[in-house]
Amino acid sequence: MTQDHRLPPDLAAIERLAETARASLPAPFAQAARDVAIQVVDFAPDHVLREFEDTDPFALTGLYDGIPLTEKSSFDQPGAPDTIWLFRRPILDEWCDRGDIELSDLVTHIYVHELAHHLGWSDDDIASIDRWWE
Repeated sequence: MTQDHRLPPDLAAIERLAETARASLPAPFAQAARDVAIQVVDFAPDHVLREFEDTDPFALTGLYDGIPLTEKSSFDQPGAPDTIWLFRRPILDEWCDRGDIELSDLVTHIYVHELAHHLGWSDDDIASIDRWWE
């Protein structure tokens, strides 16, 4: 099935872009990435927005939900899998607002940013190597 270019990319299209980003990771990060689920939904749930003290559903494009590798213990009880959430509508909104990048590049950036949280990197650590906003 092909994408109708008159319509915005659907959830499955965003997920395919994230899977492509995962497949292109360098070897040191590839295994860690395989252990993290990818979920794509239109918006972050209200309870997540409240946690971030934000009511704008377009404010959050992605989220890592899990225990960073630097904090995991062999004593941890298995629970829900670590997950990278991508929020389609805010991603598309940012992509349209920017107008200067490919959608695949934006999804890759968001995916890698959230994966970095899984690896135990802070936002400051990520910003020191990914000067995305410049």
